Amino acid sequence: MIFRQATIRLTVAYTVIQLGLFAAFAIGIYIFVTGTFDFDAAEHDGEGAVIAAEQGFELLRTGLIIFYACLLVVVPLSSWLMARAALKPIKASYERQQQFVDGASHEMRTPLSVIQGELELALARSRTTTEYQAAITASLEAVNGLTRLADDLLKLSRTTKEDLAADFTLVDVNGAVLGVVAHATGDRTAGSVVGVHLGPPCQVWGSGELISRAIGNVVDNALKFSDPSGVIDVTTAVAGEMSVIQVRDDGSGMTADQVSHAFERFWRADDARSTPGHGLGLALVKQIVDAHGGSVTVNSQYGQGTTVTLRLPLGSP
Repeated sequence: MIFRQATIRLTVAYTVIQLGLFAAFAIGIYIFVTGTFDFDAAEHDGEGAVIAAEQGFELLRTGLIIFYACLLVVVPLSSWLMARAALKPIKASYERQQQFVDGASHEMRTPLSVIQGELELALARSRTTTEYQAAITASLEAVNGLTRLADDLLKLSRTTKEDLAADFTLVDVNGAVLGVVAHATGDRTAGSVVGVHLGPPCQVWGSGELISRAIGNVVDNALKFSDPSGVIDVTTAVAGEMSVIQVRDDGSGMTADQVSHAFERFWRADDARSTPGHGLGLALVKQIVDAHGGSVTVNSQYGQGTTVTLRLPLGSP
């Protein structure tokens, strides 16, 4: 409704402006032609020359009127097309913002409900120390989830190449991968085996924190959607002027339709909704990689695993 009304208003405004300009142009042409015509010379040539001139002016007036009448039909249509074209990116941005707000509201509602429920149960009657600790622990986990969600939302809204460029440094890709894998597997006593296969040393020009965050999100997804007995391979390589980081797992995989939505904010596959997360991992990965001038791709087959490939340009200051 909002954009329909805006389209109508813009169409009317464009129509009035264009018709006004065309009217001024037509009047200007007529005044110029009649004002510069030499009537003295025509009278010298005789009455026939004056009549011919008057007929020419009449023909010019008729042509301009017909042309303007045609514009009365064509200009509103062109104005409507112009209005739609002008509003198209704004409408797309508005729809993304609405989806973003709706998704954020939905994702925040769940941990807030957990916190409220745990605290209400804890206060409903006297409980043992262990029960209070359990309620506090569950609430704290929900708070940590909200903190991560807020942090991801801020990065998604503010992370641009221009914002980051001032803090770019040379980043050791192999070192970033080793650090991420060590952090991801450090607190785990069991689960998927993570293998690391490092290529030749290479450096990229960027933000070490955000590059590690991007790699970490991909590794975290692989761990979430792999069986406890699964195998995850993290490899690095150099291809031309690009550093290539690849994370391959043998987990549940995705369908072609799911892959097409993988980088959308808050989107989660139906069979992944029971897994902790907010659907921001790969969206943030793509934005970080894009901000560094790189690319990220997902190749997956349902039931056979997923391979995520990050490509970052080798760089120097």
